[in-house]
Amino acid sequence: MSDLFDLPFEESDRWPSDDDLLPEPPARVTAERRVVTVSQLTAAIRRQLETGFGDLWVEGEISNCRLWNTGILYFTLKDDGAQLKAVMFRTPVRYLRFKPEDGLRVVARGRLGLYEPKGEYQLVCEHLEPKGLGALQLAFEQLKKKLQTEGLFDRTRKRPLPALPARIGIVTSLDGAAVRDILKVLRRRAPNASVLIRPARVQGEGAAEDVTRALRALSHVRDVDVIIVARGGGSVEDLWAFNEERVARAIAASPVPVISGVGHEVDFTIADFVSDVRAPTPSAAAEMVVAATSEFCTRIDRLSARLRAAVHADVHRRRARVHMLAAGRGVTGVQTRVAMRGRHAAELDHQLRAAMISALAVRMRRSTALRQRLEQRDVARRLATIRTRIASADAKLQAAAHRVHQRSDAALRILTGRLDTLSPLAVLARGYAVCWTEDRTAIVRDAAAVADGDRVQVTLARGEISCRVEITRVDGE
Repeated sequence: MSDLFDLPFEESDRWPSDDDLLPEPPARVTAERRVVTVSQLTAAIRRQLETGFGDLWVEGEISNCRLWNTGILYFTLKDDGAQLKAVMFRTPVRYLRFKPEDGLRVVARGRLGLYEPKGEYQLVCEHLEPKGLGALQLAFEQLKKKLQTEGLFDRTRKRPLPALPARIGIVTSLDGAAVRDILKVLRRRAPNASVLIRPARVQGEGAAEDVTRALRALSHVRDVDVIIVARGGGSVEDLWAFNEERVARAIAASPVPVISGVGHEVDFTIADFVSDVRAPTPSAAAEMVVAATSEFCTRIDRLSARLRAAVHADVHRRRARVHMLAAGRGVTGVQTRVAMRGRHAAELDHQLRAAMISALAVRMRRSTALRQRLEQRDVARRLATIRTRIASADAKLQAAAHRVHQRSDAALRILTGRLDTLSPLAVLARGYAVCWTEDRTAIVRDAAAVADGDRVQVTLARGEISCRVEITRVDGE
């Protein structure tokens, strides 16, 4: 039996049959059997698949398409007779220009591999492109259909351009001719307008992110009335940044109107459909921004001319009417009567002025007299006099209070002296004592009030003493 694993995949004339995998007939039992594990067999098959086939281009219809959270795309390629499982890892998926979906016929480039845990062979896809339709065109149509379904292309959400934009925002590259064309038009048509340029890459890798950031940055700037998103012409690949979904949604989220001036007149991008106004070229975008201003100024000039003409015509009619009325009979002598009335009015004016001057003189004299009387009754002077009198009275009051205090203090001292003189304590201080009964309920004034052996209490000037009566003597005994 030839070894299955020694033959290259492409050199075998046929796939091994079940008979090839059966053990040798009993007559050859003496030969050593070669037993392999499932993992070994699967690994050998995987090596044969990976080395036996190089890069493959496989055409088929996508089914069971699923994009996992990990970024890996799983799908199946099928035709009328067979189907092939396929996988596309995160990195090549990121570079897809269109969205793979069921029913789409594609051409896939990759290598055959085998998923050993399940024993399934699959196509590890590295590139995917739609059959018969370019990837960019398909991505364009898919995104256009998606955004149109969401209503981002509806005319109802389109905003009119401001009539007199004071500040104009521009998103474009500083290296391209678009910014120079726009500034040239604005300098000529709206020299007083303020221009704010947010530079951004408009071509190549990362251009869509740059344009999105630029739009969001201008949206947060105050007083920006309108934004121009522009770049010059180029191929579909060059203009692809303006077909990205993130750019379209940034334009739709802008709080001010956005004009798309991308490419030439024949170029259409998703940004053109989402923006409020589409301009065929960057220069045309600048013209549209200031067109409303020019129309506004032209209308003002036209209305001013009509107003002047109407005023001149009305003045002419009124002048003719005045001349006609002046030639009538009822107007004859009006000038003479007006002159007489004017003279009478002048006389009355003279009399009125004289009366006013006389009345004013009387008022002035009366005011002078009142001022003099007021000065005589000067409140400040009277207040000063009152303050002086109050100060004098206060001094007298303080002196009287001092004298009364002195007299009261002297009287108090005299009374205190008298009180000290009559005080029993003063008597005791001179050597006298007070004799009490034992229970201190009565003062002993007579020797007969106590008997021998009684106890008495004697109060001295300082302290007390307790005594026993030994002998009592009554006066006369």
